[in-house]
Amino acid sequence: MNSSHWTNLPKDLLDSVLERLPARLDYLWFGEVCMSWNSVAKDAKTKYVMTTPVLLTYSGKEETWNLCDITRDKVLDFQLDLPNKRFCGFSKGWLITMDENFIVTLINPSSRVKGMRAKENSITWLPALNLLKNDKGLKAKWAKQCDHYIFKATMSADPISNAKDCIVVVIYEHLCQLAFIRLDKDTRWTYAGIHHIEDVVYVEDQFYAVDIMNQLFSFDVSTTQFNSQDIEFVAEGFEQDYHGINGYLADVKRYLVELSDRKELLMVHRHMSLKFLQRGHRWKRVTTKFQVFKFDKHRWTEINNLGGVALFVGDNSSIYVLASNFLRCLPNCIYFVHD
Repeated sequence: MNSSHWTNLPKDLLDSVLERLPARLDYLWFGEVCMSWNSVAKDAKTKYVMTTPVLLTYSGKEETWNLCDITRDKVLDFQLDLPNKRFCGFSKGWLITMDENFIVTLINPSSRVKGMRAKENSITWLPALNLLKNDKGLKAKWAKQCDHYIFKATMSADPISNAKDCIVVVIYEHLCQLAFIRLDKDTRWTYAGIHHIEDVVYVEDQFYAVDIMNQLFSFDVSTTQFNSQDIEFVAEGFEQDYHGINGYLADVKRYLVELSDRKELLMVHRHMSLKFLQRGHRWKRVTTKFQVFKFDKHRWTEINNLGGVALFVGDNSSIYVLASNFLRCLPNCIYFVHD
């Protein structure tokens, strides 16, 4: 059978092959065969689509990254060719990055396998965030600290297959403000005008953002002319106990996680504090506890059980999985890493 016949195999047959692949690495190689196989892999309703996250770890070689399967505690024999930029987010299968010139870039990591030719349309460049054009001194300062300029980024749709519905949203600068750009309409970023945002997520045609006071906002940015009236306040905040270890003030990091099959939105609080280590005589940041709240009827309600679900929370993205689908993945647990 020649290569053209392989690319024209029916979707039902390819779905059947996907269901029988024994490992996640096989699934990744499957998507590298050709464009038609890659499309089937992205759309397939298999256990590999709803999967535990794979971590990107720097290989030590310039622009070379390893994939680490955390369920097997194993570095996969599968390297990616990615630029050494700030990774701000991961959404719809794309990495969102930013460089020292504040240019935001969308990179499809599955199309940039080390040793293979990068696929067409594997990188999309967006306009630079241009907030500091009138303050060269401050801009130069931020350029040196560009890793801290965008804290989080996400988007609503695939920028290639569904560009007309693709909206990229970022949390930027020390006041943690929101900005967005619509790929098919905009030539520059729009700044939403709300501050102290900790996380943002896209749920059913709306973006939701939570701030440091636990207030939840929703906003629809598909309108032609965006203004402050398009931002809706949907859940009131609440006070918290910020006592840490040995009386030291604790910090709370907030994450938003969508449970799509249940149509639920969760807010996860990760409480962190400083702990003094006698050995080494230094302070170490430790995670002391988690709290989980469900958005229900315009309010947050704390829940104490996730059932069969496991959550994976992180700066770049947060997801949930049904733990029974995976070996060594425990239900009613929250997985996390220290940044």
